[in-house]
Amino acid sequence: MNNKKNKILIIDDSQIQAKALKDILEDEYDITISQTAQDGLNNAKTGVFSLILLDVIMPDLDGFNVLCRLQETVLTKYIPIIMITSLSDAHHEEKGLTMGAVDYIAKPFNPLIVKARVRTHVKLYQYQMNFRRQAMVDELTGIANRRSYNKNSRIKWREAIRLELPFSICMIDVDNFKLYNDTYGHAAGDKVLASVAQTISSQLHRATDFVARYGGEEFVVLLMENNARASFDFLKRIRQSVEDLHIPQNPLVARWVTISIGGITLTPQIENTYDSYAQIADTMLYDAKRYGRNMVVWSNENKEQWREKEAVLPQHHP
Repeated sequence: MNNKKNKILIIDDSQIQAKALKDILEDEYDITISQTAQDGLNNAKTGVFSLILLDVIMPDLDGFNVLCRLQETVLTKYIPIIMITSLSDAHHEEKGLTMGAVDYIAKPFNPLIVKARVRTHVKLYQYQMNFRRQAMVDELTGIANRRSYNKNSRIKWREAIRLELPFSICMIDVDNFKLYNDTYGHAAGDKVLASVAQTISSQLHRATDFVARYGGEEFVVLLMENNARASFDFLKRIRQSVEDLHIPQNPLVARWVTISIGGITLTPQIENTYDSYAQIADTMLYDAKRYGRNMVVWSNENKEQWREKEAVLPQHHP
């Protein structure tokens, strides 16, 4: 048995009934009991539970309404829910299963049946979550992958439109990476990518910050709330942090491994499309490499541009 037990939430207004379930399961699982629907919803939103046992009949909010709310909440929508009922008619079972419950446990409880059903659904949940994490995480670097980026970029873009917040798209590329691989080998190149990814990730502290491996030696960062100048300054610090790793590069091109960064900040409107501004960020990255690499080139929605090193960046005309 693992030292770290899976967590199960019991939502049941009956103290006797909840304790009976806890007594059956507590040897294998970490049990939390909520005796009101609202307390159960609040506990569930912590997102730490592998299974919820939910009573159908409760005084403040019945189990079907609680089930519906859990299904509509991002942090709880994937948690399996087993309904607890003494109701014997098939109508209630059909209703709960149709709404998304994974199973039913009838009162009075049969300990062997309870354990078997709980064990099955906890294992299925862990398998699904592991699969979901692997599907959304880049194996080499440990950060989000391209699939995760495609999903999150749209979600965050719509959120920025709804809240009228500044939104920054940032493209990052490891400079002269092919030459690095040719010089030191692909195994060393993989370590560089992992180091760069973790250095970028370590600078992102807010829940709204996002970084993913875009492909090859390229990464993408999404920021919300920072204005253009603040984003520009923030990415300069990230660029410097990578240079400060002091990973030796091929001396023909540079002393250390560095990155080039291009990005744009805007407050998106409903008529704007994410892809068109992602393309502008990519153009800014191209300019950063064209002007000598190891620098940040940034733009805002008014086409004002900043470049990290002393020089005037030619304006792009529509």
